[in-house]
Amino acid sequence: MSAPLLIIAAGGTGGHMFPAQALAEVMLARGWRVRLSTDARGARYTNGFPSEVEIVEVSSATFARGGLLAKALVPLRVCMGVLGATLQMMRDRPDVVVGFGGYPSIPALGAATLLRLPRMIHEQNGVLGRVNEVFVKRVDRVACGTWPTALPEGIEGVHVGNPVRAAVLEKAGSGYIVPGDYPMELLVMGGSQGARILSDVVPPAIAGLPMEMLRNIRVSHQARREDHDRVAGYYEEQGIDADVQPFFDDVPRRMSQAQLVISRAGASSVADISVIGRPSILVPLAAAIRDEQTANARGLVEAGAAIMVPESMADVENVTEQIKSVLDNPDGALQMALAALSVGKPEAAEDLATMVEELAQKGSST
Repeated sequence: MSAPLLIIAAGGTGGHMFPAQALAEVMLARGWRVRLSTDARGARYTNGFPSEVEIVEVSSATFARGGLLAKALVPLRVCMGVLGATLQMMRDRPDVVVGFGGYPSIPALGAATLLRLPRMIHEQNGVLGRVNEVFVKRVDRVACGTWPTALPEGIEGVHVGNPVRAAVLEKAGSGYIVPGDYPMELLVMGGSQGARILSDVVPPAIAGLPMEMLRNIRVSHQARREDHDRVAGYYEEQGIDADVQPFFDDVPRRMSQAQLVISRAGASSVADISVIGRPSILVPLAAAIRDEQTANARGLVEAGAAIMVPESMADVENVTEQIKSVLDNPDGALQMALAALSVGKPEAAEDLATMVEELAQKGSST
């Protein structure tokens, strides 16, 4: 008898792919086969997935990018993806299908719906994304990463938290070295796609710190490729020790060494910050239609673990003052780190895996 099969469907950003990877790691450890269904964009984030995970690229598309012709072809591409996924599931029937959101998750979830297979979604943010919004009434279970998550009337969600990868769990609760007159690390993250506002505002905000503080600071700054040379050049001109890259594949290590994290409030970033336990300054994405990043940040802010700076207030002077307020107050920074840990859910991946197994068991008995 072959091992049970889980199909994980996830879109092409780190916000969807990192929790998907975390679940894959746990399910493999529990003896399951795991197949990831994503598109070419999502496949760029699969380097960290265990080698045992089968990666399947599906046909999908979004209305958010491309010209008129590309948008006109979206329904056809999605239908082709659903058809392909359906045929594959008929050949190798999965025990459960879990969707993490993003347009590339449509084919697998659509096929699972047509075939009436056990299926569930995991919503990372405090507000349902577009794809999860479509499927929330068509799945057997809804797992929520941020609590509370706004759900349609009559739909019950289970708060499991946002699964974090094994590399993050290895740094969970790492001892926090409070700011002081010695080398300090700042980690600046704009999400998996980078963030221009953080590249525009944070470098001069750091440069505006008092010299006695600035001389101790080393910066790890994740910037978009198109901003890289400008950001790296600015830090160099100011004599600030900085490592600027488009993407850090060792975020857990850098975060565990940081005295302060300055970040977007993406669900995965918030989860990593809370599990490792670090003070943070969060700048939610103002362009988000559902304002989900503000909802994501709320738990850390209300716990006293984070300072939220809306984009409208994210000017150089204000960000300088917020950074200074953390690095100038060792006791307060330590309390922020402990508060972050108090809202972390390092067990999220295990709890989500248990939901998957319960759903599989229920499906096999019907």
